[in-house]
Amino acid sequence: MRLYSAQYCCPSLLLLSSPSPYPFPITRSTVLSMASAAQQDSAVKSVAVIGAGVSGLSAAYKLKLHGLNVTVFEADARSGGKLRSISHDGLIWDEGANTMTESEAAVGFLLDNLGLRDKQQFPLSQQKRYIAKNGEPIQLPSNPAALIKSNLLSAGSKLQIFLEPFLWKNNSTSKRPDAEESVGAFFQRHFGKEVVDYLIDPFVAGTSGGDPESLSMRHVFPELWDLEKRFGSIISGAIQSKLSARKETTGRMKDSLVKKKKHSSGSFSFLGGMQTLTDALSNELGKDELKLQSKVLELSSSCSENSPLDNWSISYELDDKNHSCQKSFDALILTAPLSGVKQMKITRQGLPFLLDFIPEISYLPMSVIITTFKRESVKRPLEGFGVLIPSKEQENGLKTLDRAPADVHLYTTFVGGSRNPELAKASRDELSQIVTCDLRQLLGAEGEPASLNHFHWSKAFPLYGRKYGSVIEAIDKMEKDLPGLFYAGNHKGGLSVGKAISSGCEAADLVISYLDTCSDAKVNSL
Repeated sequence: MRLYSAQYCCPSLLLLSSPSPYPFPITRSTVLSMASAAQQDSAVKSVAVIGAGVSGLSAAYKLKLHGLNVTVFEADARSGGKLRSISHDGLIWDEGANTMTESEAAVGFLLDNLGLRDKQQFPLSQQKRYIAKNGEPIQLPSNPAALIKSNLLSAGSKLQIFLEPFLWKNNSTSKRPDAEESVGAFFQRHFGKEVVDYLIDPFVAGTSGGDPESLSMRHVFPELWDLEKRFGSIISGAIQSKLSARKETTGRMKDSLVKKKKHSSGSFSFLGGMQTLTDALSNELGKDELKLQSKVLELSSSCSENSPLDNWSISYELDDKNHSCQKSFDALILTAPLSGVKQMKITRQGLPFLLDFIPEISYLPMSVIITTFKRESVKRPLEGFGVLIPSKEQENGLKTLDRAPADVHLYTTFVGGSRNPELAKASRDELSQIVTCDLRQLLGAEGEPASLNHFHWSKAFPLYGRKYGSVIEAIDKMEKDLPGLFYAGNHKGGLSVGKAISSGCEAADLVISYLDTCSDAKVNSL
């Protein structure tokens, strides 16, 4: 949690602080002016949130619960961002993320407060996950005994996994290559190349659309990066951390954790799809609080003698593009992609504030293909959560990132990411051929799909590349140089839905702390 000092308050108000109670004559007009300022300070503060994706909506919801006035600006005609669910002919599918977990505390906070526990939908047999090898799906081992029996990895790779706690015990962290080590290099040091090819590669492709060699370990898996720093062995570190957490949890706290684990086990979606979550958040906002088809054009920060806060003015354009509006706020949260933020015009104290220090960010494209097959047309249906295809399996003609739900009639397939960025832009017909071919090889699907739907995300994910630290530094600089502005979203902290929610809630907490600190500074200065 960031703490705020008087540097974030207006200098003109800080001049009032002096050894004497009041450094000015006390007149009737002075008393009235002070009373007016006190009344203004006691008024409910207003906060703007730019972007109505899951991060922005989560932030707005938490701010509103705290009693603040909130306005959310969204350029699109709908809220929800990349959580988009479609219902058609009795089928429901997601064109973006189709599951999430409760690994973040903020997720449980929303589920409880929004009353969504009864709407959670857990996949059947979600513990059964598959990896394609030699053109065939192989069940992913779920425990050490299953790993020994599995033919997913060679005997040499299995031995390296079991020896990792001993080979890396108390290993000096000075031996780590550098802070920008790739995901692939990190896991290859610990477990070998085959583990990277058949476990790490398909996992990061399925969660971030990236490949192990282009992703930064420090930013994609910060927890594991920290475990190596503390323990050397990441297996030993994970075990010791888990045991330590158990020892610290006793009595009622332990009972509470057990209940939480019942809620947070595994991946889940919602009845009606993932958009159920963002719809619930949107419904908590009034019509005047959620402004759709409202594109923000300019942000302007200024300081008033009657306020301890930098006052933010937002100019935005309505959908008809013939009418622009302006509103003022005490703080704001940006959740728009940084590529879009860089295009905004920002001024502070009447002077342009340039965002040229934000580096160029690479975004990964992704196409989502929804296909349905009649039950009798699928000869080798899999009971499980899904199939992930390593990039190495492209040698065997497999090019998609497929996840098959328990209902074998409907398949959601992801094409693209860093391994096949151009393929993500292919035509609907070409993608249909590729997906159908892969499903025939993996599942024995016969004939053509009964139906096919296609959605393309040109910027599905920001790439957490090996130089991504410069992006985080730029975000920190933007927040430091623009008091009252905070950034949230999947450009920092993680790409999952849970991480995005947590980022939004954390930004809301920072806004609350900022407003409280500046209000205290004003009281102390009078």
